[in-house]
Amino acid sequence: MRRDEIFEGKVAWITGASSGIGEALVHEFIRRGALVIASSNDPEGLERVRNACGSKTEKVICSPFDLSDTSEIDRIAEQHVEKLGRIDYLLNIGGISQRSRIDETPVWLDRKIFEVNYFGTIALTKAVLPYMIARRSGYILATSSIAGRFGFPLRSAYSASKQALHGFFETLFLENKEHNVKSSVIIPGRVRTQISFHALDREGNEHGILDEGLAKGISPDRAAKIIVRGMIRNKREILVGKSELYLLYIRRYCPCLFFKIADKIKAT
Repeated sequence: MRRDEIFEGKVAWITGASSGIGEALVHEFIRRGALVIASSNDPEGLERVRNACGSKTEKVICSPFDLSDTSEIDRIAEQHVEKLGRIDYLLNIGGISQRSRIDETPVWLDRKIFEVNYFGTIALTKAVLPYMIARRSGYILATSSIAGRFGFPLRSAYSASKQALHGFFETLFLENKEHNVKSSVIIPGRVRTQISFHALDREGNEHGILDEGLAKGISPDRAAKIIVRGMIRNKREILVGKSELYLLYIRRYCPCLFFKIADKIKAT
């Protein structure tokens, strides 16, 4: 079997699937012959993505839910497994960003961002994991950010929630090697999505602006292809972006230089 055929007939569950990287991944997995469960908190957006698959709409199951409400996640996962028999891939793409200073951000907003980015992601992961362990097969991915590897202005809760995912998913990897359940963390840099538009300001309202840096980033389609290639290669961390990714290496090997650079980076 060629590497590009390994997704044929498999079941992939993708959150954040109504836009951006999640939407692009739906099309990428459909193109490779997979059946996709597409989830987000935007039912109309999911239907739009499904309809955009043309003759392959039957390959997309729309399953809307809000990551901030974990009360129904176990039931939803059980229903999908009962109907489809298994979940081969879980791609936790959904999340929310932030644009507010620490001293302006109320604790309830920090909690809201964590509920979506961290608790929503791990709740879905915990709901799916037992089925993968039982089958001794599966692959779970989480979406972090380059801001999940270091602090960044106006992103305190966002950065912290993404850094928390690294600890959780590294543990997930170590605990489940014996069960043949793999895991990876996706680390996007600048990708042309609406994440900054929907980011929350200090009052919990949408930022409503496409950041200049993101506007110059790679396309979601390009990001999806990089992610799938990383999965095929079983990469523990899948880096997605352009030159901004060098900050990861500068932070690791020359932190003094990193802080000089970061101090000059525009926060938007």
